[in-house]
Amino acid sequence: MTKTEGSILIETRYPRLDAFLVDRVEQVSRSQWKTLIEKGLVTVNGKTCKPNLKLNPNDRVDWSIPDRAPQTAIPEDLPLNILFEDEAVIVLNKTPGMVMHPAAGNPSGTMMHGLLFHDPVFLTLERAGIVHRLDKDTSGVLVVAKSESAMVELQRQFKDRETEKEYLALVWGTPPKRGQIETQLGRHPAHRQKQAVLKEGGRHAISNFQCLEQFSEAALMQVKIETGRTHQIRVHMAHIGHPIVGDTVYGRSRKHKLPVQPERQMLHAHKLSFTHPDSGKRLSFEAPLFDDMRQLLEMIRQKNP
Repeated sequence: MTKTEGSILIETRYPRLDAFLVDRVEQVSRSQWKTLIEKGLVTVNGKTCKPNLKLNPNDRVDWSIPDRAPQTAIPEDLPLNILFEDEAVIVLNKTPGMVMHPAAGNPSGTMMHGLLFHDPVFLTLERAGIVHRLDKDTSGVLVVAKSESAMVELQRQFKDRETEKEYLALVWGTPPKRGQIETQLGRHPAHRQKQAVLKEGGRHAISNFQCLEQFSEAALMQVKIETGRTHQIRVHMAHIGHPIVGDTVYGRSRKHKLPVQPERQMLHAHKLSFTHPDSGKRLSFEAPLFDDMRQLLEMIRQKNP
């Protein structure tokens, strides 16, 4: 099952949300809808809810079904930047431009395809063991489970906020030296493919930032996230007026004097800490920058000695 998203405006009353969704999307069972609703992947009028919610005319129901590894996915010999691997997990430095799962427009060449080729064990796991994701053009450290038990434990750690995630972001302007951004994030009311800061509804999102280096037109930021919402850092930095350099979705076109024009958002998952699902040992991994971001920073530093 590839990723499915939907939005429906209710025309008549309906006794239960989960029953309504079963009627509309037949390939998803009622128990699966219950899990999706409880995970906050279904909203009514932009708000999370319970499976037994009664629906009224003009209510809007939105949902997102996460990717599952397609049974027909063909393993592909793709380069994987492996930082660590054992019988339980593999830790990678994700290449910018690589999509996590196959979907419309990206039927091949994804992280999932590369994992399936690297080790057949991933064929036995839901979503090929992928327990969290990075945007296509975001690079950096990523952990993937190699067993069912490891997958369950890592999913729990991410859900309970026991992992530590630290990013490096090059942003426009002169941001505050440090601070915390705490908002509700959800689907943009007008542009359904985008996320936005919402006054009501959405999901709680917290980002903590610190300015590491200030340049004439941009700044290198360290961002630690307490939650892992879709596009969280990109939306939050744009929300405070300092969008990520190269972000064409949440940034805006602007005249600049950077040495080169980046072809993607300058956002890198620099560090990830988690507890090993088998040994119980706390592990921490740092992923080096890829050439495009590293070279741009070097040129900016030379320009701003």
